[in-house]
Amino acid sequence: MFANLNGWHALIIVAIILLLFGAPKIPALAKSLGQSMRIFKNEVKPELSGRDEAPEAPAPPAPTAPSAPAASER
Repeated sequence: MFANLNGWHALIIVAIILLLFGAPKIPALAKSLGQSMRIFKNEVKPELSGRDEAPEAPAPPAPTAPSAPAASER
């Protein structure tokens, strides 16, 4: 589809985008697009990870070190 796209075509497309949206609005559009993609990725991620993995068992408690006998017990 984009096999015949060369430098001049890309330059013309960028110029049209600048004319349509204006230079000040382009960073705001990019920021909102990035936030939307991040939200979408975070919403899809739990659904995908939940299907592939088995539920994790809780970790066993850590062993405790035995305490030294008190001096009064000797």
